[in-house]
Amino acid sequence: MLSKPYTLLFLLLFVVITIWTPVINATSNDLTVTFLDVGQGDSILVETPSGRQILIDGGRDNTVLKELSKSMSFWDRRIDVVIATHPDADHIAGLVEVLKRFNVETFVSPGVLHDTPVMKALFRELEKENANEILARRGQVYDFGDGVNISILFPDRDVEEFESNAASIILKVNYGENAFLLTGDSPKHIEKYLISLNPDELKADVLKAGHHGSKTSSDALFVGFTDPQYTVFSRGCDNSYGHPSEEVVQTFKDFGVDTIDTCLKGSVVFKSDGQTLTRGR
Repeated sequence: MLSKPYTLLFLLLFVVITIWTPVINATSNDLTVTFLDVGQGDSILVETPSGRQILIDGGRDNTVLKELSKSMSFWDRRIDVVIATHPDADHIAGLVEVLKRFNVETFVSPGVLHDTPVMKALFRELEKENANEILARRGQVYDFGDGVNISILFPDRDVEEFESNAASIILKVNYGENAFLLTGDSPKHIEKYLISLNPDELKADVLKAGHHGSKTSSDALFVGFTDPQYTVFSRGCDNSYGHPSEEVVQTFKDFGVDTIDTCLKGSVVFKSDGQTLTRGR
C-alpha cells in the first residue's frame, strides 16, 4: 500500500496529466500528417490543430505501435477515428493491437467481405471496443471542428462483393488551401471512374501512391488531375513485389512530382497551417 505522501503525489500527477494532455496535443495551429514507416504496408496518422487523432490503416504487424509512440505522448491512449481502407493484411493486421492498446471512438471501413483470420481477429477486438462503426460512402464528410475535415470520395455504393483492392476507401484530408489524397490500394479503373465523377475534387498537394507504387495504380491521367507537389511510396525495402514499379516512378517523374519513399526516408511528416505545406517535424 502506498504511503499518504506518495498517494497524494500520484493523484497530483494524474490531475496534471488529465488537464494538460489536450493542451500538449494542440501546441500549434498546424495539421500534421505522418506517413508511418511500417514496412510493406500503409499507415497514416493525422493530427488536427485541436489534438484530434485519426489513424488510417495500421500496416501488417505491430510495427505501427512503435511508430505511433514516436508521434503520440506515452500516456495518450485515445484515437478518435480509425479508418481501415480495405481488409488486406498489410493494411489492417496492425490495427488489431491498436484496438487492444487504444480507446477508439469511431471505426470506418468500406464493408467488403473478406473472411480471413486477420479480419476475424480485428472484428473480435471491435466487439470488445464497442466503437461506433461506420461504412464509408461517397459524400460523407467528417468535420473535426478546427478547420480540418475528411471527405470520402469512394466507395459510392455497396462493395460487399468487390475485390478487396477495388473496394478501397479513397479519402481526402482538407485543411484550408492544403489537401492530402489517400487511395489505399485502389486500382486504375477506380481512379479513372473518379475522374468521370468529378475531376476537380482530385486536386491535392500530397498523393499517397496507390498500392505502394504498384503498376496497377497511379494511372497517368489520374496523377495529372491530382497534380500533387509530393507523392509518398509507403513500402518495405525488401518487398517481393517490385514496388514501386519503374513505370509508376517514371509517371511521377514526367509530371515533375517530388517522390518520397518510406523505405529510404523512414516516416514522412508533413505540416500545414492551412496555407503553407512544409515537410519535417
